[in-house]
Amino acid sequence: MTEPATSPTTGGAPRISTGVAGLDNVLCGGLTPSRLYLLEGTPGTGKTTMALQFLKQGVECGERVLYVTLSETTDELRAAAATHGWSLDGVDVYELVDEMGLDPDSEQSILHPSEIELGETVKEVIARVDDLKPDRVVFDSLSELRLLAQNQLRYRRQILALKRFFAKRACTVLMLDDKTSETGDVQLHSIAHGVVSLDQAPREYGPERRRLRIVKMRGIKFRGGYHDFVLETGGIRVFPRLVAAEHRSTFDPTGKSTGSAELDLLLGGGLVPGTNALLLGPSGIGKTTTAIRCMLTALERGEAATYYLFDEGLGTLLTRSKTLGMDLSPHLASGLLTITQIDPAELSPGEFASMARQAVEERNATFVVVDSLNAYLHAMPGEQFLILQMHELLNYLNQQGVTTLLVLGQHGVVGEIRTDVDLSYLSDCILLFRFFEARGQVRGALSVVKSRVNAHERTIRELRFSSRGLQVGEALDDFEGVLSGLPAYRGKMALLAGEASARDGER
Repeated sequence: MTEPATSPTTGGAPRISTGVAGLDNVLCGGLTPSRLYLLEGTPGTGKTTMALQFLKQGVECGERVLYVTLSETTDELRAAAATHGWSLDGVDVYELVDEMGLDPDSEQSILHPSEIELGETVKEVIARVDDLKPDRVVFDSLSELRLLAQNQLRYRRQILALKRFFAKRACTVLMLDDKTSETGDVQLHSIAHGVVSLDQAPREYGPERRRLRIVKMRGIKFRGGYHDFVLETGGIRVFPRLVAAEHRSTFDPTGKSTGSAELDLLLGGGLVPGTNALLLGPSGIGKTTTAIRCMLTALERGEAATYYLFDEGLGTLLTRSKTLGMDLSPHLASGLLTITQIDPAELSPGEFASMARQAVEERNATFVVVDSLNAYLHAMPGEQFLILQMHELLNYLNQQGVTTLLVLGQHGVVGEIRTDVDLSYLSDCILLFRFFEARGQVRGALSVVKSRVNAHERTIRELRFSSRGLQVGEALDDFEGVLSGLPAYRGKMALLAGEASARDGER
């Protein structure tokens, strides 16, 4: 969705769009026009791409735009734009040092900056701007200008002179800096009206993670901190950091059925909108199937649902769900259900939060399943604040009245069972799944160990899956060792009947 070219600020002054998806949101409306901004980042972070998007937005708004380059040729810029499917029609490109600079008889030499007069270079820029009268200007890059200046004092004076010149001509200027100076040009931050810093960090597996941060922005409010972004064909997309407190809505908190009367009793009245439930247990116990049963019931009520699938293939999920009497195909065909299969190695926390927001705000999803958190957490082992980001996402979903199910697998089958991470304090409700032994068979047990909103049962019920779907039995007495991870049933109450089959042991 294209963001508006101009938008009002809190004080009523107009803003101009950067042309970068999500960045205007980070800037709370866009850039203040007729100001000079610094876009900094090491080589490869996407500065040129962002600058081209900034100018393309100007062209679409009927503005005159100018790209002043000391580091790339016009052909290189056109080739870079073509990789994104863009044309530079409407963008005036001015090469300060063209192929004439390679002539030994020329007064200037790109190989020996000391032979070039900085003043003459700045005069060329001024003359070009006076001739074209652009509304937007990109200056690429300051590292070359720094080399021409040879000392910091002269360099700073020229930047200040350019700033005053552009301000008098109502130009919005984006100056690019590749941060190649040894000490870093922090002094540039004081000169620029705003500073946007781009960053990329390699990971041991998968693509590098890219982030941006608004270092400063005079006179306007902006969203601080790091924001994930991706550089892909078509340009840069920014995923603004999610702040749950900014998103509040009203909804009916009445509990809704899971599709099983016995499970509803165990939960104390069903699942409550605006809460999240953690399905916790070992692999093969039935967590995914239980989540699908609850989601299918919501779909049958007419609710829109989104399922984020990390672990298994979509075909496998649909096939075994249908085998268990839970056919999801009609709801996929109607568009009421969206199943998003995710490659966790390609994902950043910000992108995942953006996907969830899109599902809620654009597709009106009121039921969300994340299956599983194990893959999500393992995909980003270097993220220091991943749990805090998940906390913010869950708060957002709760405030939107969404019912969220989180599947979290535990290590081990019987005996000592371990969990990768403790998310119990984030959860409004915890469903604990366990295997148990009775009469020579391995069976499944389900209990609710926590609920913030309902007076839930503290009993243990048997859980079975068959072609009839999910079956929850009566409350069972005489269990031993449930919390130790090795439950055994020694009671006399009849257990659920049914043939053991290969498909009974679903996750």
